[in-house]
Order: sequence, then C-alpha cells, then structure tokens
Amino acid sequence: MFLKVQLQWNVIIAAENAQPESLMLQRAIIIRLLSDFAAKKASKDLGYFLAVTVLERIGEGKVRQHTGDVLFPVVFNALTFKIFKGEVLEGVVHKVLKHGVFMRCGPIENAYLSNLKMPDYRYVPGENPCFMNAKMSKISKDDRVRFMVIGTKWLEAEREFQALVSLEGDYLGPVSTLDV
Repeated sequence: MFLKVQLQWNVIIAAENAQPESLMLQRAIIIRLLSDFAAKKASKDLGYFLAVTVLERIGEGKVRQHTGDVLFPVVFNALTFKIFKGEVLEGVVHKVLKHGVFMRCGPIENAYLSNLKMPDYRYVPGENPCFMNAKMSKISKDDRVRFMVIGTKWLEAEREFQALVSLEGDYLGPVSTLDV
C-alpha cells in the first residue's frame, strides 16, 4: 500500500557549501535531503521510501561547534510503500524452487510463495521448472501472479522487508497478460 507521510529530518550541510545566497543554499539542502532519503531506503514503520513530494519547510540553521557544518531542520512530505497482512498484490516470479517461488513486488525483492500455499499446484522439474495445476494453469519464471500477503518480516541489517504470500482465496494466481 502506498502511504503519504510527513517527515521531519535534520540535514547537515558542509561549511564550504553553506553560501549565503538563498537559492544556492536551498539547492544544497534539497540535494542533501534527496541523497539522505535515497540512502535510508526503508524503515520498519513506514516501509520503502519512494519519493519526496513536497518540501514544506526549512528551519533556521544551527552551526555545529567542532566541524563548522550547518544543521537545518527540514519538514517534507514523502511517498512510501509498505505491505500489510491481508493485502492482495501482484508480483513477478524471479526464482522457481522445488518448494515454492520467489517474487518481486515493487521494491520488495523477496515475496515467498510456498508450494503448501498453492492449492492444486504441483512442481514440474526440468530446464524451465514451474508449478502447474490440473487446469494447465502455470506459474514459472517471469510470470505475473496475484497473491495475498499472510505475513511480513523486517530485516534491520538489510533494511528491507520479506513477505510470505498465499494463493488461497478467490481470484488469486497467475495473471494473464490479456487481463492487464
């Protein structure tokens, strides 16, 4: 789900970049904010940071004693993406294993669909392994699949989420390119 959030961060500008002309200073603050925003990647509470949408306010700068750098409090709006239990999403299969498949869904690299959560699907080994059911519906690499999130896990060290997903429910499974 996409979330619109308002955040307050501190932006540090090196002393040599803190020029008194307001446009150059504002430009340096915005560039540093965008750089910090991209580096942060995600948080447990807000999900993946996608975009800064509006710069609301730049507060008064405070000079740091030992370095001479200037710290500016900044308030801005941003767009984030976070998945929730029970949410129905679509992903693209990037790895097929005997016991399930891994999919990408937006910024989430590891949405795992276990073979136990694919009713009626059976693993078909071979050069291009896949899962297939009696109606010849197939899940293989690069296929789009609609699924329901049954659990999420935040990995602090990698600053990313993992998801456990299921096809148990109505209208879940492979998505035809004609449905798009």
